[in-house]
Amino acid sequence: MSEQQYLLEMLDIDKQFPGVKALNHAQLRLRPGTVHALMGENGAGKSTLMKCLFGIYTRDAGTVTMNGKPVAFTSPRDALDNGVAMVHQELNQVLRRSVMENVWLGRFPTNKLGLVDSKKMYADTKAVFERLEIDVDPREVIGSLSVSKRQMVEIAKAVSYNAQILVLDEPTSSLTENEVEHLFKIMRRLTAEGVGIIYISHKMDEILRISNEVTIMRDGQWIATREAADLTKAEIIRLMVGREMTNQFPPKNNRIGDVLLDVKNFSGMYEPTCHDVSFQLHRVEVLGVAGLVGSRRTELLNSLFGYFTKSKNMFAVGGNTEAAAVSGVNVAKTIMLVYLMAGVLYGIASFLEAARITAVGANTGLNYETDAISAVVVGGVSFSGGVGTIQGVVIGAVIMQAIVYALQFLGVNPYIQYIIRGLIIILAVSIDVRKYIVKK
Repeated sequence: MSEQQYLLEMLDIDKQFPGVKALNHAQLRLRPGTVHALMGENGAGKSTLMKCLFGIYTRDAGTVTMNGKPVAFTSPRDALDNGVAMVHQELNQVLRRSVMENVWLGRFPTNKLGLVDSKKMYADTKAVFERLEIDVDPREVIGSLSVSKRQMVEIAKAVSYNAQILVLDEPTSSLTENEVEHLFKIMRRLTAEGVGIIYISHKMDEILRISNEVTIMRDGQWIATREAADLTKAEIIRLMVGREMTNQFPPKNNRIGDVLLDVKNFSGMYEPTCHDVSFQLHRVEVLGVAGLVGSRRTELLNSLFGYFTKSKNMFAVGGNTEAAAVSGVNVAKTIMLVYLMAGVLYGIASFLEAARITAVGANTGLNYETDAISAVVVGGVSFSGGVGTIQGVVIGAVIMQAIVYALQFLGVNPYIQYIIRGLIIILAVSIDVRKYIVKK
């Protein structure tokens, strides 16, 4: 590559956070009209270095020159006004506003009266989109777009500043293969116009394909800058990790155990969320959840752990209470609810059975006197006279049977159960008598 004036030079950049030396004499040089890839493992300092350039962080030491002149941007707006734009990996957009409002946020065009000129804003947005061949309606609400289209809008916003330097932080993480091709086409067009692009990515195939130069960082330090044509994947990995990777993917020798969690047809309640997700998690297993940004992986996990509201779901944990507990199920509460539901359904079934009987033996109903009294009293029939309702008696029977099953679940002695049911009758009668006295 022929020598030419550097568009940007960042030399001996230091940045320290409490207890962490994030950047240690880091450096980067960008030539005009080129794509310069910035690579490193997670935590290598790539994004921190770019945030020091963009005015998000203030560097502790080092120099930054742009077109040979020292610069020290104090804020992102300062950087944008001086020809540096950055597209962050995490989209930060006003989802309920239109696409064009997001593109021109903070710099709306105005008319002679000082009011927002929506027609000009639409025309300017349309012009930028046509230049970049982005097929999005500027008037559409940005929250209704796919994540990939929102990413393209963010890139168009950066281009609209007519920046000399464009920083792209993991821009293809949410893009399809065709959309990646479209992005590369935009990048080639911009570099042909003299724009310098700093490209952060972990995807080595893309790096070797689109980049002119590659800078590799490790532990906050500059390791090397090479021409992309002279690099291989193995060499990039060696520079990133600091050693030869002879066994990049070691064999798996763990034995998968029994099913620990079985999720079937799981859905969240409120959009955007996941729908009809099913999977199994086994003991001694690492289960990966893969997908593009916007595929609702995070929403799935948040819903499973109860952070988001669930809609329909089925957890199968069998009789393994340990597995149920690990899966986030409150075992005691679940069993209690099952007993209570069984009691309620048993009470209803008993009334249906009683209504069906046409002939009974002499002992039918023996020892059910307390149950009958309990159902009538709890159902609201007064001992002091009056007429009750069938609905009240049914409700009373259901309540009493649910209590019976709850007591059985708790292992209460049968004689104590009768005492408790008697106390419930006394309580119901006491309440009824009190009402009667108040009426008098």
